[in-house]
Amino acid sequence: MWAATSPPVERYIITIAAETEALARTAAAALDDKKAVDVTLLDVHELLVITDLFLIASGATRRQVLGLVDAVEEALRGLDRRPLRREGEQDAQWVLLDYGDLVVHVFDHPTRAYYDLERLWGDAPRLATGVSSVLTEG
Repeated sequence: MWAATSPPVERYIITIAAETEALARTAAAALDDKKAVDVTLLDVHELLVITDLFLIASGATRRQVLGLVDAVEEALRGLDRRPLRREGEQDAQWVLLDYGDLVVHVFDHPTRAYYDLERLWGDAPRLATGVSSVLTEG
């Protein structure tokens, strides 16, 4: 008789690339420089197939939200990265910058409270609860 043997089961552990973490740290620093509030980094790579990290921040006014977005774009352009998509600038209540492996969400305060992405993605580990911890990790 032939003995049925199954191939060894390999577990693939997917981790976030160091480049993606550096991208997030650079974006967080740019947000901090422009006085963003409640900067949070969520690791969503095990929950979503389309991205690895969400970087979430708030601005007090429409003008500050747009300034935060511009600061992130300028900082990441220095790493030769440009967003694949940029949405929400018209109203500037929730602006999204999609870099593929990193998605940056910049809200005004009422819109952030309404959508509450941290609660919606509550299963995602928080890699940082503030900019200082984002910048000192790794």
